[in-house]
Amino acid sequence: NIFTARPLFYALTNGQTIRRVSGGAKIVVPIIYGTNSTAGSYSGTDTISTTAQTGITAAEYDWKQYAATVTINGIEEAKNNGEAQIIDLLEGKIFQTQETIIENMNTMFFGNGTGNSGKDWMGLSALVGLGNDAGGSSLAGIDATDSDNSWWRSQVTNVAGALTQANMATTYNNCSVGNDQPTIIITGQTQYETYEGLLEGQIRYTDTDMADGGFQNLLFKGCPVTFDGTLAGEGKMYMLNTKYLQLVAHSDVWFKPTPFVRPTNQDAVYSQLLCYGELTTSNRARQGYMYGITPA
Repeated sequence: NIFTARPLFYALTNGQTIRRVSGGAKIVVPIIYGTNSTAGSYSGTDTISTTAQTGITAAEYDWKQYAATVTINGIEEAKNNGEAQIIDLLEGKIFQTQETIIENMNTMFFGNGTGNSGKDWMGLSALVGLGNDAGGSSLAGIDATDSDNSWWRSQVTNVAGALTQANMATTYNNCSVGNDQPTIIITGQTQYETYEGLLEGQIRYTDTDMADGGFQNLLFKGCPVTFDGTLAGEGKMYMLNTKYLQLVAHSDVWFKPTPFVRPTNQDAVYSQLLCYGELTTSNRARQGYMYGITPA
């Protein structure tokens, strides 16, 4: 039961949001931030512009690693004598380890990547965060404080008060261009209950996909709203467009078990479960962040 509340990890691995990459010195994410100025109508023998274009660049992310160890000691082997019993024990331990990695990653993905001496993976505090402040100024080799890079900034709202449908709408609309809109809204339980209270007397709709994943949710402008225990008491709300927020996983090393080995000085066998990858974004401007939300 302790592994059931992981809506962020679910959103990042459900559907097309997880991307498999076979290798490379860096994780390179193409970014389009401008249009092609040569596009236009012409007549007859008019000269067609061949001006070299900018507006395309790339964000570069370092590979990160994550691991956990599965251990079976000698007494456990003895107590589970027989092939079937050992298989059951092994499956249980591997399942526990996988679920622990997912639980920890879900928490890590709300951080800023500086934990464990910078070994932690990127999280929303860096990828979305305050967009152009000192804590998130340079991301993936692009400096958001540069006026020419204003497109590399998140949509940020300092609520400094209670949550309202109006301030939610402002952030949501700032993140949206046409039909390119946030795909999930994640907040803490207090803010979720505040939003639920704002709907009193109204028809309440839920997203069936999130409901099938086991998560309570309501809809805001057609976007599922759910809560994560990691954000408890923090007064934050993230409006994420997972089209531009991708969990990159190494195609050969993603929850990959190593062979069991037996140390010379211990009565046990060990295997590591390894993950290589990184959480990335290709468009910060389509991500929203609300903070300073006080209880209603």
